[in-house]
Amino acid sequence: MTSQPTLPQAGHAPGDPGEPGGPGGGLQAGLKSRHLSMIAIGGVIGAGLFVGSSTGIATAGPGILLSYALVGTLVVLVMRMLGEMSAANPTSGSFSAHADRALGRWAGFSIGWLYWFFWVVVLAVEATAGAKILEGWIPAVPQWGWALIVMVVLTATNLVSVGSYGEFEFWFAGIKVVAIGAFIVVGGLAVFGVLPGVDSDKAGLGNLSAHGGFLPNGPGAILTGVLLVVFSFMGSEIATLAAGESEDPQRAVTKSTNSIIWRIGVFYLGSIFVVVTLLPWDDKSIADKGSYVAALDSLGIAHAGQIMNFIVLTSVLSCLNSGLYTASRMAFSLGERGDAPNAFARVNSRGVPMAAILASVVFGFVAVFFNYLSPDTIFLFLVNSSGAVALFVWLVICFSQLRMRKIIQAEAPEKLVVRMWLYPYLTWATAALIVFVLGYMLTDTEHDGRTTVLLSLLVAAIVLVIAVVKERVRAGGRTLTKV
Repeated sequence: MTSQPTLPQAGHAPGDPGEPGGPGGGLQAGLKSRHLSMIAIGGVIGAGLFVGSSTGIATAGPGILLSYALVGTLVVLVMRMLGEMSAANPTSGSFSAHADRALGRWAGFSIGWLYWFFWVVVLAVEATAGAKILEGWIPAVPQWGWALIVMVVLTATNLVSVGSYGEFEFWFAGIKVVAIGAFIVVGGLAVFGVLPGVDSDKAGLGNLSAHGGFLPNGPGAILTGVLLVVFSFMGSEIATLAAGESEDPQRAVTKSTNSIIWRIGVFYLGSIFVVVTLLPWDDKSIADKGSYVAALDSLGIAHAGQIMNFIVLTSVLSCLNSGLYTASRMAFSLGERGDAPNAFARVNSRGVPMAAILASVVFGFVAVFFNYLSPDTIFLFLVNSSGAVALFVWLVICFSQLRMRKIIQAEAPEKLVVRMWLYPYLTWATAALIVFVLGYMLTDTEHDGRTTVLLSLLVAAIVLVIAVVKERVRAGGRTLTKV
């Protein structure tokens, strides 16, 4: 369907003017190394970790640690593949641009628009979550009012410059990192009985094996747990999109790729380990208050609920900030490649793609409107139909890397500064695991796994048909031109 994809010619740095997909289209290198470092760290800590882990714990017990470890391993492998491609060619389109070159225009178009759709729906989800917390603090402003305020403020931040986005995200992510780091240290000391002034009678490593054992609901619960936690990992790839606007794109991608293992190990596995050792997995407070609030309460920490609400609000704002940035940059990349309106690829004097940002915000506002107007029908459809996009993105990354490795080796082997381990066997194994998870979701009726996959496949099929038709129209136009 397309010609043989090629890498930028030797002598062109990533992002030189004229390079397809690079920031030469007008995006500016406004992100500093400290911004990229914190974006990379904070990208793996979503609000879902704080508010969604209690359901996973109730489902799998202490075995939820294996669910997180399994998904974490999957993310590490996928990020290694993405890191290999993005270090060789950093671009604002990231995996969509790589799929465009490796698999064809149809692939880059389809996964790019699906990813954009995912993030504009996330904008609505996170804006609503943040509004609920803020309304609880200041009830004089209605929930929809808070959602509007949050969206407007972060839209303005993104419109100012990429540097302002980076600065906001630096502090948002910094608060998350400090908070979860403090939680792990304090909770860990309590588990081993060495936290001064705290005598937690429920804490201890015995919680891992007591109350029905490590797998109280059987080994199958591990896979069910995977379905519940997999979507909280979405966001790890943001650093590769942002790298195109950094001072040293290749170094930024390499650094974020190499650090993904300890980031997931510490923030996800470390914090969940603390939760399931501070309290028995079946403790009623975990379901009633949420896992992290219940864990803090068990230590007798005053105002634990409000402290956690502040941390969750920070995570929500961080996710909103990054979601708007990510959606707009994907729209910009699609515009650059002719797969979105040309206006999306235009930037102002500050290097900001205003049309791409505003279009993403408009759809985000529409989704917020549907959340209040029709939460159980239209909005539920939007959420479910975007739910499996993370797995689709990871699968496309696998197949793109299989092809791109050969292209890079043939044209610019010196750009292989990051290499996927045990290529191609581990890449194929990762793709097989993703397909297995999607297949297992089809058997899940209790947690809407089947509905999520089927609706996501429906939307993906619609986008794919549009991509194929668009490519044929383009090919027909080229043929008429030659004639």
